[in-house]
Amino acid sequence: MNQRASLAPEEGSEILADVKRQLLLVEDDARVRRVLALSLEREGYAVTEAPTAQQALDAMSTAPPYDVVLLDIMLPDDDGFTVCRAIRKHSDVPVIMITARDDSHDVVAGLEAGADDYVTKPLIAKELAARIRALLRRSQPKPSTQNRYKIGDLVVDLDTAEVTRAGTPVPLTRTEFRLLAELAQAGPGLCSREQLLEKVWGYDYFGDSRIVDVHISRLRAKIESDSDRSRHLVTVRGMGYRLVD
Repeated sequence: MNQRASLAPEEGSEILADVKRQLLLVEDDARVRRVLALSLEREGYAVTEAPTAQQALDAMSTAPPYDVVLLDIMLPDDDGFTVCRAIRKHSDVPVIMITARDDSHDVVAGLEAGADDYVTKPLIAKELAARIRALLRRSQPKPSTQNRYKIGDLVVDLDTAEVTRAGTPVPLTRTEFRLLAELAQAGPGLCSREQLLEKVWGYDYFGDSRIVDVHISRLRAKIESDSDRSRHLVTVRGMGYRLVD
């Protein structure tokens, strides 16, 4: 891979003043990886580099918890989809997939593997930094006057960030939980894709609404007894989604 990375921070770019956030950067191209790591370090992040899938998984299992994982799809020993699925077996760390082209198959496959977001090459520092900040901002649910919601046999607890179905814990990623929390707080009211995109991914999100649809599909597979005949998470054709009892 010889993708050109456009990663020099713009003048006046924000430098994080608090404790450094830990990023795992998984990219096999040494030049792209180093340029990207230097750019993110200038933004105030601590970056661990991994050029292969195996080194990425080793880092996830031996290092302190990471705040965000940047994961390239094309790796020499495996693909990013497999790595993402392996990460999801034991961690809800936010994952941003890096793809060489805005290909619908790659984007959807990455999101279905458990990624929270995606970016395409050539990478732009301003966009990538905004994506990371948005992920970190939404890592915890927003405060709410009501903290526990019951929808049929589904219980969503905002205080503990836990979801159960018929008393059994439902493992969700942070983004899946935020999406479910927004739908629960809306009650039976309709949430459009645009509203969910703004509330869950942030007003400065650069992507498109496909990311909402894929995460809704993943959420259904986890909270519905039959995801093909969704009882609680209902699609309102051409308008959006609602969560009903």
